[in-house]
Amino acid sequence: MRRMSMVTRREVSKKLAEEYQRSGKKRKGQLLTQLVEMAGYHRKYAAWLLGNWGRKVVVWQGSQRVTYVGVRPRRGQRRRIRPRRYGPAVLETLRKVWHVLDCCCSKRLVDNLAETLRVLERIGVLALTAADRALVLGISARTVDRLLKNDRRRLWGRIRGGTKPGTLLKSQIPVRMFSQWDGAKPGFVEIDLVEHNGGSCHGIYAVTLNVTDIATGWTEPIAVANKSQHRVLAGLVQVQRRFPIGLRGIDCDGGGEFINHHLVRFCEQRRITFTRCRPYRKNDQCYIEQKNWSTVRKIVGYERYETRREVALLNRIYQQLRCYQNFFLPQMKLVRKVRHGSRVTRYYDTARTPYQRLLAHPQVPADIKRRLHAEYETLNPLLLRETILRLRQELFTLYVSRKRRPVQPHPAFVKILT
Repeated sequence: MRRMSMVTRREVSKKLAEEYQRSGKKRKGQLLTQLVEMAGYHRKYAAWLLGNWGRKVVVWQGSQRVTYVGVRPRRGQRRRIRPRRYGPAVLETLRKVWHVLDCCCSKRLVDNLAETLRVLERIGVLALTAADRALVLGISARTVDRLLKNDRRRLWGRIRGGTKPGTLLKSQIPVRMFSQWDGAKPGFVEIDLVEHNGGSCHGIYAVTLNVTDIATGWTEPIAVANKSQHRVLAGLVQVQRRFPIGLRGIDCDGGGEFINHHLVRFCEQRRITFTRCRPYRKNDQCYIEQKNWSTVRKIVGYERYETRREVALLNRIYQQLRCYQNFFLPQMKLVRKVRHGSRVTRYYDTARTPYQRLLAHPQVPADIKRRLHAEYETLNPLLLRETILRLRQELFTLYVSRKRRPVQPHPAFVKILT
C-alpha cells in the first residue's frame, strides 16, 4: 500500500476528527481504526490526534517545548476561568482563627469554626458582614488547607528521654493494658514526666509533670524543680486541686519517680486506682505521649531549664496554657479502625475542646459545668495566646543569658586547686 503524503494525512485527520469529537464511544472506535489503516499511525497517537484536533497542545520533547496545532481553534472556544470565591476578608479571618487555635489542622479548625468566631466577635477582634460570615462557616477542610498552605510552619527537634525504671512495689501496682480501662468515664488520667535537660541527664534540671484525662482530653501540666519523689508528689497534689473533676484512676510508666511508697499511699488515702503500663510499650500511654509533644515540647522546646526563675516562668506559661488549650483548642478522638486487607482506615469523631466534652458528658455534675461555663465566658483566647508567646520569649531570653555567663567552679575544686 502506497504511503500517504503529509498533506493528505492532515486532510484525512481533519475530516475524521470533526466527526470523532462529536461521536459516541462505538463510532469513535470505528473512526480510530479507519485512520490507523489509512495513515499508518500508531493507535495511541491516532487517538491523541483525533481527540486534540483543533486545539493548541503543548508537549515536551526532551528539554524542548513543542506546540502542536491541528487547525485554527474554533471561534468562541476559550478556557473558563473560575471566579475567586473567597476574598481577602475571608482569608484574613481564616488566618486569625487559625492562629488563635494554635495553627491546628484544618479538620479540627472547621469543626470548631463557629464557636471560635463567636468568641472573637464577643471580645471585639472580628466584625464580619453577613455574607463573609456565611462564606467562612461554609468553608471545607480541603479549602482551608489550600488557602493556608503558605502559612504553615513547623520547627522542633527530638531528643532521647532519661526515665529510669523503679524497682520497688511493682508487685503491688498492677499492669494496665491499653484496652483495660473505662476511657468513657472522666477522672481516669495518664501521667508522665517531660525532662528539660537539654540532651544531658547530668545534674539537676526541671521537669514537667503532665496529666491528661482519657475521656475528655483535659490536660494539666506543672513544672517542678527536679524529678525526686517528693517534688513529683507535691506537683500531683497541686494538679489534683486544679483538676475540674476528681481523680478516679492514675496510670504511669515504670519510672522510680512514680513507683514508690509516697504515690501508693497518696492513691490509697484518696481511693484512686493506681496502675502502671507495660515496660517498653508506649502505646499503653498513647494519650499522654501525644500531649507531651503538643502541650509541652511545642511550647517550651528542648532546652535545659534548671534555675528557680525558669521553673517559675514555666509555671506561669502553664497557667495560661491550661486555659488556652482546654477551653479553646479542639481535639479529635479515634472512634474505630477498619481493616481492608493491608490498609487500615481510621474514623474520628467531631473535633471538640475538652471543655465542650466535659459539658456534654452526662457524668459531670451540673455545678462543675456551671463553674466551667462562667470561667469560659471571662477568657480571651487571643490574649491568652499573646501572653503565652511573650512568656515563652522571656523564658528563651533567660536561658540564652544564663548560657552566656561564665561558669563558676565549685568551691571544693577551688580549694583543691589552691
